[in-house]
Amino acid sequence: MLVRMPIRTATAEDWPAIWAFLRRIVAAGETYTYPRDLDEDRARDIWMPSPPSRTVVATDPDGTVLGSAKMNPNHMGPGAHIAGASFMVAPEHGGRGVGRALGEHVLEWARAEGYKAMQFNAVVESNTQAVALWRSLGFEVIGTVPKAFDHPTKGYVGLHIMHRFL
Repeated sequence: MLVRMPIRTATAEDWPAIWAFLRRIVAAGETYTYPRDLDEDRARDIWMPSPPSRTVVATDPDGTVLGSAKMNPNHMGPGAHIAGASFMVAPEHGGRGVGRALGEHVLEWARAEGYKAMQFNAVVESNTQAVALWRSLGFEVIGTVPKAFDHPTKGYVGLHIMHRFL
């Protein structure tokens, strides 16, 4: 039987758990355009934004943080009807459906908030698991910026812009 993963609004008390995996993912330099030496204060500012943005965590029933997502308007003013989102799953909890659960949650949130579409601005094309997940949730690659991401082992690879209507 499939049990729905608990997802709730992130609190300041969740930050140490988020930072523990965010720091490792960013330092690896394979999936995010953040500087590899991103410091904790700047990371918190980026990942825990103020409303109308929102940050959530996916947890085990015992409260262990497995992953996190932040949702936000992708643009301001006349473009504010398009949502954006970013996702990180603790590497040790990969393969458990955390990313999919967070993706589905974010799509539900965006619909409920009245957004018309969601756009991801920079999905690293060599991150094939993420690309496949977002395609399975209805996103399309609407463009790729060639050689826009300097991957630590693959060299310059493209950044996909992915989109779906809600």
